[in-house]
Amino acid sequence: MTSGEFGTADDRGSGLAQSGSSGPALPGDGTRAVRAGLPEPLKYEPTLPGPVFAAHFHLPGEPTGPYTYGRDENPTWTLLERAIGELEAPGKESVETLSFPSGMAAISAVLFSQLRAGDIVVLPEDGYQVLPLVREQLTAFGVEVRTAPTAGDAQLEVLEGAKLLWIETPSNPGLDVCDLRRLVAAAHAQGTLVAVDNTLATPLGQRPLALGADFSVASGTKMLTGHGDILLGYVTGRDAALMAPVRRWRKVVGAIPGPMEAWLAHRSLATLQLRADRQTATARTVAEILRDRPEVTGLRYPGLPDDPSYKIASQQMRRFGCVVSFTLPSRERAERFLDALRLVDDATSFGGVRSTAERRGRWGGDAVPEGFIRLSVGAEDPEDLVADILRALETSAA
Repeated sequence: MTSGEFGTADDRGSGLAQSGSSGPALPGDGTRAVRAGLPEPLKYEPTLPGPVFAAHFHLPGEPTGPYTYGRDENPTWTLLERAIGELEAPGKESVETLSFPSGMAAISAVLFSQLRAGDIVVLPEDGYQVLPLVREQLTAFGVEVRTAPTAGDAQLEVLEGAKLLWIETPSNPGLDVCDLRRLVAAAHAQGTLVAVDNTLATPLGQRPLALGADFSVASGTKMLTGHGDILLGYVTGRDAALMAPVRRWRKVVGAIPGPMEAWLAHRSLATLQLRADRQTATARTVAEILRDRPEVTGLRYPGLPDDPSYKIASQQMRRFGCVVSFTLPSRERAERFLDALRLVDDATSFGGVRSTAERRGRWGGDAVPEGFIRLSVGAEDPEDLVADILRALETSAA
């Protein structure tokens, strides 16, 4: 299956009345998010059935059928996975999605199901801060791990002979972007699989499968569900043969989501487009305001035309996300700034409807300056949020 079969990054699914299309028109992002994964309507049944709490199912005779044991399948997962698949690859019924109890569970499932002792994997050296721990474990299992920065497509320089290329774009927390089409083409030319961490972008911001990737992996904890109240992860793949080991890994290690979390996630998808549009637009406004502040350096937001990532991001992303990063002059100034904020919680994670920010250096896992701030823009009124940030900058200067 070629990447062209999955459409292009410019396919916005902008509405039912699309013109010039040779196939059936696809609904727009909002319509798709609201209706993704819903079962066929039945009289007197809820539009979105409640969570199914079951360790086992009635199973007389031969163990055939979709639901046998609670570690293998659950009707609530089925609806959620169908919904995510519709967002990741609209109109492509051949894709398969598996849900997990966290983003790291999803990441681990791909890495440890696809790699064996003696294989080579290429990871981003500036990716999520838990990746160094993953590297240690992979190395202990006899996998050779190579790393390179996201920016400048530097992973191409260490790709030779790799079994799997792991891409994180935009990177977290530095917000660098690489050319997905270029990296995928180079990887596939030598038989290398490609997995893309799509957490920051979400399927409404970027569709890795449409750009040729074999796996799209994400933490649903972040903007996908958007309320900061559940942990969730997922893997969507284009090839059933590649997804089979991922499914087996989930079964073997028991990395399954709770039915309540899966149901809450599905419910939250209905507002994804509304949240993504509001948060993305406000993030750009905040970035533009910060650009003019003398105490702010290293400002990054892929949606700013003068950002180093903008050219590539605009070619493969449909929305630029809600995260803005920047650096204040010192650790002390950054901590005073965070303490002075009133509408922004000092908390880790990102993508929620309530804005959060943190000094990333406090974790010790990111190569960032002591005054580096990762700001996740929520759904507050833009004017209120900007006023709060500007006031905190002024207050923290003293």
